[in-house]
Amino acid sequence: MKLGEAIAEIMRREGISILTGYPVNHLIEYAAAIDIRPIMVRQERIGLHMADAISRVTSGRTLGAFCMQHGPGAENAYGGIAQCYGESVPVLVLPMGYPRRLAHIDPNFNSSVQMRGITKSAEPIVSAADVAAVMRRAFSRLRNGRGGPCLVEIPTDMWNEELPGALDYTPVVATRYGPDPADVDRAAALLAGAKRPVIYAGQGVHWARAWPQLRALAELLAAPVTTSLGGKSAFPENHPLALGSGGLAVPAPVPHFLKAADVILGIGCSFTESSFAVAMPKGKRIIHATLDPDHLNKDVPIEIGLVGDAGLTLDALLAALADRVRGQRDAAPVVAEIESIRTPWLAHWAEKRDSDASPLSPYRVLRDLAATVDPANTIITHDAGSPRDQLSPFWVATEPLSYLGWGKTTQLGYGLGLAMGAKLAEPDKLCINVWGDAAIGFTGMDFETAVRERIPILSILLNNFSMAIELKVMPISTEKYRSTDISGDYAAMARAFGGHGERVERAADIVPALQRGIAATREGKPALVEFITAKETAVSRIA
Repeated sequence: MKLGEAIAEIMRREGISILTGYPVNHLIEYAAAIDIRPIMVRQERIGLHMADAISRVTSGRTLGAFCMQHGPGAENAYGGIAQCYGESVPVLVLPMGYPRRLAHIDPNFNSSVQMRGITKSAEPIVSAADVAAVMRRAFSRLRNGRGGPCLVEIPTDMWNEELPGALDYTPVVATRYGPDPADVDRAAALLAGAKRPVIYAGQGVHWARAWPQLRALAELLAAPVTTSLGGKSAFPENHPLALGSGGLAVPAPVPHFLKAADVILGIGCSFTESSFAVAMPKGKRIIHATLDPDHLNKDVPIEIGLVGDAGLTLDALLAALADRVRGQRDAAPVVAEIESIRTPWLAHWAEKRDSDASPLSPYRVLRDLAATVDPANTIITHDAGSPRDQLSPFWVATEPLSYLGWGKTTQLGYGLGLAMGAKLAEPDKLCINVWGDAAIGFTGMDFETAVRERIPILSILLNNFSMAIELKVMPISTEKYRSTDISGDYAAMARAFGGHGERVERAADIVPALQRGIAATREGKPALVEFITAKETAVSRIA
C-alpha cells in the first residue's frame, strides 16, 4: 500500500467522508478513490472554515479535514487554521510539504514548524513505516481534551513510498474526564447557598452535548443563564430563565444579572478576555468549570475550579445538589425580573427593528428573517463586525447548535464557509450566513463553490456601501479620500455564478425575497439575497 492510500484509508476508518481542499495535494485523488468526497474551494481559508463547521455541527463526532498545496497553499491557509485554534475547533489539516531534502531550507515554508503556534499538534511524516503512528497521534489529540487543529505534513517526495507491510490501524478512543469530587462538593455548597446565582455557558457544553444537564441545573436553582457567542444555543433562548448571549453587543438582561450575581458558574467556557466576550464583573465569587486546566485563573480570578468534560461536571453537580436543594426552586421572581429588563430594552430597539425606512434598517431585515424561517430547522451564523453585533443580541436560538457563534478572533468572510460546512453536515437544515459588504470582499468568490459543489445555503448580505463601523475611527480619510466607501452588485454576482440572487431595497419586499431565497435552496440552488441598508453603527452595548 502506498503512503497516500494509507492516509486516505485511515481517514475513512476514522469516519471522515468529506475532504475540503485546494490542489495540488495528491491526497485528493487517494481520498476520491475510496469515496471520500473532495470539495474544492476558491481559496484555502474557506475550505478550513467548512471543515471547522463540520466538526462544530457534529460536536466533533465527525471531524472536518482540509488539505492544501505546499508553499503558497499552506501559507494561504494560515488564517483559517488560526481561526480554528482560537475557537478550539478540532480539524485535521493535511498540507503537502517540500521534499524532505528541502523541508528545512530557508525560505521554504515548513508547516509542521511554522504552524506549531496555531495548532494543537504539528508533525511531519518522514517515513511510510510511521504513518499509522503519526495519524494515530493526530486523531487522539483531535478526539481528546480541548479542541484544536492538528496538522500532519506530507512531503511531496513520499506519496508513492510503500508501507513495509499491511496497514495496522484501529480508530482511536475518545475519552472523557471529570472534576475532583471534593471540588464538586465545594461548588455545590456554594451554589446551594447563593442568593443570586448566574450560569455562564460556553461552547464546551456543545462539545459535550450537555444541553439537558445545563437546563436541569438552571431549573433546579432557578438560575438565569447567559452564554458566550460560541455557547449560544446551548440553552434555549425562549426559556423563561434565558438572558441571551453576550459578546460585544448584548441583550440588557445579561449585564444586569451578572452585576447583581453573588455567584457565577462558568461552564464549558474559557473566560478568555476579548472585545467579543462578556466581561465578568470584578469581585464576584466564580466557579470555573472547564476542560482545560490552563484556563483556570487565566483571565478571571476564581474561587473553585472544576476541570473536566462539561457533561460529567454538570452530572456531578446535579448529584451533589440533590441533598442540598430539594425540588426546583421557585423561578417566578427571577423570570419577572428578567422580563422587567428585557421588555424596555426591546421597546428601545423597536424603532430600528420595525422601521419601514429606505435604505433598510439591518435590524428590520434580521427581525423579518427570524420571523420567516423555522428556527427548529435552521442553522445560522454571522460574520465579523456589524452582522455579528446586529444579529446575536436579538436572534432567539431555540435548538442546540442552531447558531454557530464565534468571537475570539474575527476574520472577515468566516461565515460563508461555516454555512457551507453546516449544510454538508446537516443537509436537511436551512443553513444561513449573515454578512456585510466588507466580508463578501474577502470570500465572496466562494459563493461559486456553493453553486459548483451543490451546497444550497441561504446567504443574507447587508450592503450599506461602506465600512460602517470604521466611520467613527476614520473620519478624516473618509471625508478627504472616501476611504471607507465600497461598492458592488452582489446579487448580480450570485446570478452570474449560477445561484439565485436578488436585491431588496424596500421593507415590504423583505419577506417575499426571503421566501424566494428559501425556496431556491429547497430546489438545490444556493441563494444570495442582498439588502440595501443604512450605514447603521448603533449596537446594543450596555455600560
